[in-house]
Amino acid sequence: MSAALGLLRSESYEAIRAEGREPDILVVSKLQPLRSHTGSAEGGIAASLGNIEHDDWHWHLYDTIKGGDWLVDQDMAAILAEEAPRTVIGLEHDGVAFSRNEDGTIAQRLFGGHTARFGEQPVHRTAYAADRIGHQILHSLWQQCVKEGVQFAEEWYVSDLVVSRGESGAAKVLGLVVLDTHSGKVHGVHADNVVLATGGAGRLFHTTSNSWDLTGDGMALALEAGLQLEDIEFVQFHPTGLAHTGILLSEAARGEGGRLLNADGEHFMDRYAPGHGDLAARDVVSRSIMAEVDAGRGVADPKDPDGPRDCVWLDLRALGRDTLRSKLPEVYETVRQYAGLDPAEDLVPIKPTAHYTMGGIPIGADGNVYEWSDGVRHGVEGLFAAGECSCVSVHGANRLGANSLLDACLFGTRTGRSLAARIAEAQDVDEAAYQTVDEAAARREHVIKTLLAGATQDAGDAGRDDADADEDNAYRLMADLGALMEQAAAVRCSHDTLAAARDAIERDLLPRAERLTAHSDTAAFNQEVTAIMEARHLLTVAQAMLAAADARHESRGALFRTDCPSRDDEHFLAHSMVAENHEVLWQPVTITDYPPKARAY
Repeated sequence: MSAALGLLRSESYEAIRAEGREPDILVVSKLQPLRSHTGSAEGGIAASLGNIEHDDWHWHLYDTIKGGDWLVDQDMAAILAEEAPRTVIGLEHDGVAFSRNEDGTIAQRLFGGHTARFGEQPVHRTAYAADRIGHQILHSLWQQCVKEGVQFAEEWYVSDLVVSRGESGAAKVLGLVVLDTHSGKVHGVHADNVVLATGGAGRLFHTTSNSWDLTGDGMALALEAGLQLEDIEFVQFHPTGLAHTGILLSEAARGEGGRLLNADGEHFMDRYAPGHGDLAARDVVSRSIMAEVDAGRGVADPKDPDGPRDCVWLDLRALGRDTLRSKLPEVYETVRQYAGLDPAEDLVPIKPTAHYTMGGIPIGADGNVYEWSDGVRHGVEGLFAAGECSCVSVHGANRLGANSLLDACLFGTRTGRSLAARIAEAQDVDEAAYQTVDEAAARREHVIKTLLAGATQDAGDAGRDDADADEDNAYRLMADLGALMEQAAAVRCSHDTLAAARDAIERDLLPRAERLTAHSDTAAFNQEVTAIMEARHLLTVAQAMLAAADARHESRGALFRTDCPSRDDEHFLAHSMVAENHEVLWQPVTITDYPPKARAY
């Protein structure tokens, strides 16, 4: 939606309209747009507005680089930090109802990893709307899109990204293949320009804060189209997921004064991150929690007192009920509803939950997708990406809290402007592209008909009887993949765990995915057809993620390898670029002003 608005509001688009042209702009949405996962974001959006105390965008830049463990492209992070205030004020003008200071300025709160004077002390940098900022942004952008007349294709599932290659090998986007889940019909969408903004891949893991629909679709589409993913091995685990639910309790809870305690009642983060404590970077806090659990100082979920002691306590009691209700209403109600506890009086059990994929489809500053080969970036003509499915490399190995909404809105807007400039250039219609897209749609329609009609191969060929085959389904497969990834790659991993997971996917999960069929032959509103495609997409991304993690023989940011526990700047200060064949290439990190140094927390 940011990209659509950026396009419509650009000078280039005004020039297009002056010529009497009116390009078709269509937002294809897997869900009804207001159900998109952006609405779940709670804590805030970072910008050096300086409304509470003096701030400087250079400090924000430094914190972003340091938080990303120096895997951040510093030229891209500079754009993020410098343009952040303008982005937040733009959102305010679009109707986002930020919380306010007494003087009417946008309120800002402390957030993990955000500091003044290059790490000296915490700073109030995160603009917020109580703890419902994502809801506010999502609704405001949607309302602006409706005002501007943007067309939405709601509950359409994109099954294929159609890309062609010329004799030189250069890639060009031709369009999409989509499934209208209401009618069950497959459509070929001819498009000279495509923006992928499909979100993350949290469903790779059993415990995740992500909504049910974040199945890595855009990333899988790119891989299946012969493109690459960048730094996909880096998955951020948010420290404070409500025990055994994955439901996120915002970092704002700690920003407002919440504290983490172990089974002994010790405020343990001061041991792991002196001077930063509970507001250290997320990867540090998550590993610290797991270290306490491994040392036998974990606690059990009060709902299951005899269960595993794999949690620690989040203590919000000192904040008081009034502060919880006014500043953290979502946290307050979530704990009451899903844990049956009163955070004003009770300790809350939490454990790390899969939260954000730092890597994704590689893009430049204006959202253009590229391929990396022979030490050079090669742009994919007409293909763009934005948000969590993309990687402009502002998050590096560990995203700084409150930078995700900023990334999506800021680079989404830049992408829209870039699109408008491209559309403004005279382009000949490629009639042959229409046929290629239609052929891809016909192939997908055949696949879906096969899913509806029955098994793609006889279950007996795989050594299983018909009863066993009939009992399997996409949801069980995704649950098994989540459990496997949780064991192999959550918070910590090693070559042995990664290799075992890769083998299990090849040996068991992939064959199961190929055998899956729908249990109903009705095409309209058949969610199982979509689920089967989602499961296959997740497996595609999982294999790429495991291959990239196995190739990186170091620990950095959110990736902690127990068999390679140190950071290795000599060999791995580089972006991994992995393709569907699991070949991993390496692209240098852009270092401008801040040479790498050890993180002190």
